Amino acid sequence: VQLQASGGGLVQTGGSLRLSCAASGSIFSINAMAWYRQAPGKQRELVARIISGGSTNYADSVKGRFTISRDNAKNTVYLQMNSLKPEDTAVYYCNCNAARAAWSTRNDYWGQGTQVTVSS
Repeated sequence: VQLQASGGGLVQTGGSLRLSCAASGSIFSINAMAWYRQAPGKQRELVARIISGGSTNYADSVKGRFTISRDNAKNTVYLQMNSLKPEDTAVYYCNCNAARAAWSTRNDYWGQGTQVTVSS
């Protein structure tokens, strides 16, 4: 399973960005898709997750500003980021929990990361 993320960049405080991540390869089913982020000197943290039924959860720091959505037909997850702050600056990683076949267990897969920089 390969994850290709895109949409990062440089934006001013208060601006918006939309991240996309498409999963491809041998995929039987995807349970959850998520975005994590890692700022310099900090641990990777969960930003938002969406499961196959559509339920979502968010880090407290992004609630009300970020929205995660998913296109199951395209195996793609999106992260709409509004009202961006300098503390949102990080490398954002796409993650999915997927099974490659009906008989296989689910595993976590990661994208390559996309840089988001918010200037003050």
